[in-house]
Amino acid sequence: MQQQQQQRRLFTAALLALVFLLAAVSTTEAGKKEKPEKKAKKSDCGEWQWSVCVPTSGDCGLGTREGTRSGAECKQTTKTQKCKIPCNWKKQFGAECKYQFQAWGECDLNTALKTRTGNLKRALHNADCQKTVTISKPCGKLTKPKPQGECHLLK
Repeated sequence: MQQQQQQRRLFTAALLALVFLLAAVSTTEAGKKEKPEKKAKKSDCGEWQWSVCVPTSGDCGLGTREGTRSGAECKQTTKTQKCKIPCNWKKQFGAECKYQFQAWGECDLNTALKTRTGNLKRALHNADCQKTVTISKPCGKLTKPKPQGECHLLK
């Protein structure tokens, strides 16, 4: 019985010593000042300038574009990047420019064309896109208006 009590005391003392040791370590760690981060070296490398996306095959889908930048201490001054041109975008305004188009206008009887305007919605890969574009298409079947003011009666 006396041996069991002695073992309990020894265990309690060891446990208390461990708690004090942990408290001392955490207090020491909290008192240390954090080392200031090394400031990032200012790079003389210029911004990347990208070419337009060139599809691997056809006029849309996966492709690549070339990037270049200048700077005496730049490790990399050229690189190639994968890109994708959506196949449903209007290619005539640049394959990397997406426009939100208004409804088609009335048919111009002199030209037999109708037009609509599109405002730039999104430019892929920082492409240089026009802010506003206009497109035209044939009106389709035209019905000539009947002359006004003349009335022909059949007898």
